[in-house]
Amino acid sequence: MSVEIENPYKRKKQPEVVRRALLDQAARITLEQGLSKVTFQAVADAAGVTKGGVMHHFATKNALVLEVFDDAMAKFEAEVEAAMAKDPVSHGAFTRAYIDATISLGEKAQEEYDNQATLYVLMLGDSELRELWAKWANTQLEKHAATDDTETLCMARLVADGIWLSDFSGINISDKKSLHDRLIKMTQPDFDNRSGQ
Repeated sequence: MSVEIENPYKRKKQPEVVRRALLDQAARITLEQGLSKVTFQAVADAAGVTKGGVMHHFATKNALVLEVFDDAMAKFEAEVEAAMAKDPVSHGAFTRAYIDATISLGEKAQEEYDNQATLYVLMLGDSELRELWAKWANTQLEKHAATDDTETLCMARLVADGIWLSDFSGINISDKKSLHDRLIKMTQPDFDNRSGQ
C-alpha cells in the first residue's frame, strides 16, 4: 500500500479558503500582538502560505487591514441587525441591539468576542478605520433617529462602549450583568420618557 504525500506546489487551489485563512490570521495577530505586528510575513507564516500568497490576495498591508476591518464590521453589523429583528419594541431597538452586541456577558462565543475586540483594536489603532467606524455609527444614528435619538439612549450607548473598553483592558467590573440590565432598562420607552420630562 503506497501513501501519496500531498505536494504543496500541486495541491488544488482554493483561493477563497486561503483568503479566509489570511483574514482570520491577520485578525488574530491584530488582537494578540497589535496592529503594528500585522505584516505579510507574519500573516503568511500563521496561515501556512508564502508571503507571495498573501500578496496575491492583498496588494498592500493597508488593503489587508482594511478587509479585516470590513469583515469584522460586517459581522458586528449582522449581530446588531439580528438582535433588532427580534426586538418587538421599536423605541430604543438599535440601542438595545448595540448594547447586547457590545457588552459580552460570557454568552457570546469566543469567536464573536474576538471579532468585536479586533474591530475595536483596529479602529483605535488607525485613523482611517476610525473614520470608517464613525461613518458607520453616524449612518446608524441617522437611520434610527426616529427610535433612538434621545439623550438617555445616547448615554446608554456610550456607557456600553466604556464597559466594553474596561472589560477589554482587564479592568474588573463587579457586576457586568447588572450594568447591562440597567442599560437595557434605560432604553425602554417608559424609562426614557420619564427621564426626558
